[in-house]
Amino acid sequence: MAQYRIIDVDTHVTESADLWTSRVPAKMRDTVPQVRVDKKGRSTWYIEGKPIAKLGLSATAGVGSMINPPNNYSDMHPGAYDAKERLSYMDEMGIWAMVMYPNVGGFGNQAFLKLGDPELMLTCVKVYNDWQTEWASADSRRLLPITSLPFWDIEASVKEIERCQAMNHKGILFTGEPHAFGQPVIGDRHWDPLWEAACDHDLPISFHIGSGNMDAGINKEKIKVYGRMAAFTEISVEFFMRNGIQLTDLLMSGVLCRYPSIKFVSVESGIGWIPFVLEALDYQFEGNSVASERDDFEYLPSEYFRRNVFGCYWFEQVAPKRLIDKVGEENILFETDFPHPTSLFGDEVHRRIDEGLGDCDESVREKILWSNAEKLYKVEPPPTHQRKVA
Repeated sequence: MAQYRIIDVDTHVTESADLWTSRVPAKMRDTVPQVRVDKKGRSTWYIEGKPIAKLGLSATAGVGSMINPPNNYSDMHPGAYDAKERLSYMDEMGIWAMVMYPNVGGFGNQAFLKLGDPELMLTCVKVYNDWQTEWASADSRRLLPITSLPFWDIEASVKEIERCQAMNHKGILFTGEPHAFGQPVIGDRHWDPLWEAACDHDLPISFHIGSGNMDAGINKEKIKVYGRMAAFTEISVEFFMRNGIQLTDLLMSGVLCRYPSIKFVSVESGIGWIPFVLEALDYQFEGNSVASERDDFEYLPSEYFRRNVFGCYWFEQVAPKRLIDKVGEENILFETDFPHPTSLFGDEVHRRIDEGLGDCDESVREKILWSNAEKLYKVEPPPTHQRKVA
């Protein structure tokens, strides 16, 4: 019998090859995301006839790497794409629940903007959300969908939140930098209906790493000079820092002042950088007398963070040993990022936890590995005899 001590707040599901082609109207089938297989048996995702990513790059855990990703579904860990196999892997790892994010649509759902046609873009978003709901139905207590948004259409976004909340979705995926796509900045009142919908349904809003404009990709000159994987390593860490920029934007936007109950999650970006960002913001906030021109600010930026924002950690060892009190033990969640290339997999999950949190009080480990996420995502717990205290 499985004993559970972890709620994992960031994982991904490798989308079915026919996810969109089997569900959209016939007139749309040629343009929606689809998998094509080359003569060597290698599968690639295409949008509008253009390749966007190798299928296996979203599912290397335990079977491959960025250099040698799986060629097709049969090469992957089956938990990457099969819900029953995912649950079996979770049992093996002592993970009760997993929060799920997309791949093909982008980590902020921005890839659908390439389609250009508003009807087609909205259809792709709704189809994805429906598919994710069905995938999670293998055990809706444990597989937790997050609503992808057509963020380029605020009215449609609110309607999609309402529709998916009724299907038991547990949160909202939003780009951390909408202005990068020609949309208003985070603090603009344009977004108030979105924030209000999130508050009305008590749904946290995720800024997943890589939710901004990804069109530039890895600098080709750096690939030439540094090598492909060195350049990828650099841009990966740059994405962490971009989430720091997005957090800074959020904390100065006034959104948290207007909506005291709203919750945001910085996903897959780590926590070690958070104390510096908060300290720097407070220093600049006071030094520049921000409150003298902004009467909406009742607290320092760091205090709004404590009240409204969560960070996620997985591989770090310094931060969980030295910085938990600076981030806040009630503001930290745990993730594995399964089955991505940067994920924790197998024995490494518990080794990283035990080494990173080994010196923490049991109550602190319990919050980070379980109770913070249980409360935030309203997770239905397992039977008492299957619950193992962290």
